[in-house]
Amino acid sequence: MKTWIVDTGPLVAYLDARDPAHATVAQRWDGFTGHLATTSAVITEGMHFVADLREGPLHLAALVADSGMEVYDLTQPPELHEAARLMEKYADTPMDFADATLVLLAEALGIDDVFTLDYRGFSVYRTRQGRALRPVLAAPC
Repeated sequence: MKTWIVDTGPLVAYLDARDPAHATVAQRWDGFTGHLATTSAVITEGMHFVADLREGPLHLAALVADSGMEVYDLTQPPELHEAARLMEKYADTPMDFADATLVLLAEALGIDDVFTLDYRGFSVYRTRQGRALRPVLAAPC
């Protein structure tokens, strides 16, 4: 069964009908029948962005639970070091901590498909093995 790694942008766009990417994200999300995975850093970032929406954090928590999304915690010292190394390597893109943890997750799970709105970043980022990641949305919204 196919697995997508989920970035912050689609989480926020799915919950915020005013987001320009909402319709595209909702259509892809609702039509997907595989597994979803993300990191605790993405959830933290998402909670920040939906905090101003009415019941935004509650809706985000429900979306994660209802979708069966697996949330991985990549904040142990070796993972923090590797994430910081990635952030430095891709500083010109730039790469934030949540993005770095998604690259680490893709590497750990052997998954290339990323549900993201950050086409610029995720078209550049590579795993340590040099594997490219594929945004599952073909074009910017």
